[in-house]
Amino acid sequence: MPLPNNLDEAVVQAREATLAAIADGYPRLQVELVFPELKIMPIAEQFLPAFEHLGNKLRVYFPDPGSAALARRDWGEKPYPIRGISDVRADMQPEEELFLFIEPSSVEVEQVETLCEQATGRPVVMLNPRMEDIAIIGIGYAGRKLRERFLSTFESCYYLRSLEGAAIFRAYPSAWQVWVEKEEGYELVAEHPQKPIGEVLDQILAEATGTSANAPKPSKKGILASLQQFLRALSQ
Repeated sequence: MPLPNNLDEAVVQAREATLAAIADGYPRLQVELVFPELKIMPIAEQFLPAFEHLGNKLRVYFPDPGSAALARRDWGEKPYPIRGISDVRADMQPEEELFLFIEPSSVEVEQVETLCEQATGRPVVMLNPRMEDIAIIGIGYAGRKLRERFLSTFESCYYLRSLEGAAIFRAYPSAWQVWVEKEEGYELVAEHPQKPIGEVLDQILAEATGTSANAPKPSKKGILASLQQFLRALSQ
């Protein structure tokens, strides 16, 4: 897939990538639009139509009962349950076929893990999870085991993150990609089987831009400003 021209297109791509990964048998998936200032509710509302044909065989989770109640109010009558992770009636039911977690955080990670164990091979999708907060899950033995036991079991089927003049992108089944902004628009400069981070990413960007990997990083813009500039550049 090419880079999306706008957020609506990104959500459509995310739906397609998720459905493709489910069809290929992946039981645990995550979709990430890494722009923290984005509001998740409209993104979730656009994402859900890919699964609404399941009717009451779909279950949607929000981090807390308040968010779930807000979704039920704003989205109107739905054939599937919308629950908070800690709701009394949060348990998955035998007849349900797919489970969607909307922006679960590290605070709920143990409850999410318990619920995912109930899925027993049925697809679980996390939309914009925020479950890697080191301050909460820790960097010691317990945090490492949590990552190995649970967080690492999720396949990233869609990922879009804007950097300073660049973007990291993945849409299943394609490889991870790094795009760099050029005068004529964004250009694909690298593909990797694993997510490029740290020194690997620094080296890719250095080679693509002709700068040293050890050069000082430019000051960061606001996340929302960076996103707006990124989408404007894509649509030119």
